[in-house]
Amino acid sequence: MGSAYKNKGIQLCLDGVCDYLPNPQEKINKGFLIKGDKNEEPIIFQPDPKLPFVGYAFKLEENKFGQLTYIRVYQGKLKKGEYVYNTTVKKKMKISRMIKMHANQMEDINEVSPGEIFAIFGVDCATGDTLCDGDLQFQARCSSMFVPQPVVSLCIKPKDNKASVKFNKALKKFQREDPTFRVGIDRESEEIIISGMGELHLQIYAERMKREFDCEVIVGNPTVNFRETITQKAYFDYLHKKQSGGAGQFARVIGYIEPLINPEDPQDYSCQFQNKVTGTSIPNEFITACEKGFYEVIEKGPNTGYPVINIKYVLEDGQTHVVDSSSNAFMIATKYAFQKAFASAGPVILEPIMNVEVTCSGSEYSQVMASISKRRGSITNTESRDDIFVLNADCPLQQMFGFATELRGLTSGQGEFSMEYKNHEAVPPQEAEEIRKQYMQRRKEKGQD
Repeated sequence: MGSAYKNKGIQLCLDGVCDYLPNPQEKINKGFLIKGDKNEEPIIFQPDPKLPFVGYAFKLEENKFGQLTYIRVYQGKLKKGEYVYNTTVKKKMKISRMIKMHANQMEDINEVSPGEIFAIFGVDCATGDTLCDGDLQFQARCSSMFVPQPVVSLCIKPKDNKASVKFNKALKKFQREDPTFRVGIDRESEEIIISGMGELHLQIYAERMKREFDCEVIVGNPTVNFRETITQKAYFDYLHKKQSGGAGQFARVIGYIEPLINPEDPQDYSCQFQNKVTGTSIPNEFITACEKGFYEVIEKGPNTGYPVINIKYVLEDGQTHVVDSSSNAFMIATKYAFQKAFASAGPVILEPIMNVEVTCSGSEYSQVMASISKRRGSITNTESRDDIFVLNADCPLQQMFGFATELRGLTSGQGEFSMEYKNHEAVPPQEAEEIRKQYMQRRKEKGQD
């Protein structure tokens, strides 16, 4: 245990970093060599100062001088005044100032080598960007960092409409700093929605708006980001036909939907549209409309309003009308065909599951375990360290709201817990039905049914 504020344990921590963590020459850093617009091949970056420069922007920070970008050097060396090329956004820029940070103290430097971490001012880039030599003879990109999908959302707005400029500036800054922080707009309510990795994650950003931008905000209650998917294959043969005087609408689509799982990456939640139409039963322009309709309809699942994941939509055949067929008609037909097939494909609602670690004393252990169990937690490991017990469990995120308050009460303020996203898993049938009813009730109240 230590305290950065009290400067306790910091020296031991840094000594441990030097003694136990790998140095740059021991770590294999993999990336991709860019050849042309779309061609890439794997490459291993060598910590050799004679090779072309490769750096990785891993952190952004805003201060009174502007944006400060932290760079980790993987290979090559860089001098002040040289140019670098951002291979992520395809932009060349000059490095006019380089510094090393010592807490909040800045030290100007003129050169960096492999393994070093430095910071630069006045460079327009985002977290995860790769910087290479500015002569463009060598272009590469570092392996992308894993960015999990947000699991909690809440609506947010400035308390005073006059603070809208500060509010928008803060949102843009936070998105650039943190790839797990997302901002969107609810199409129905037109409210601004922020999403992140937990309730505390979003509360911190709301507090930063007040502290750093003098912008007080009003936040709504946090909501869990559910997902929807299917468990079995289902066929569709849907005819969309409408005649109301003049040109009508006619489109027929035939095919099936099925689960789409990537065995190499269980957290790949993508969907796929596949065209298997042979002949000219559906012209290419209408197939494009079908694909567009599919990707639009999966944005909001029929049971929760949250996105649909892990589904393949296969279009096998269809029918057109000489006069009444149009791209819009095929988009509509695709959406209705999907909704009809989805209902008969074993639909399930998925909820985010969190890896939870709780630390408490031995006398409070049984109470904490009971609290985790009643929250549908599945205990995966327990460990005893002297009089300290550590409990690991997989818990549904929606059951963890309010746990911090309960834990303080159970442990007299001594207990601690942390959690991180694991995956999405199916909600039990009874609770899934309750979630669906709540969603339908909200739609009814908004007059959408």
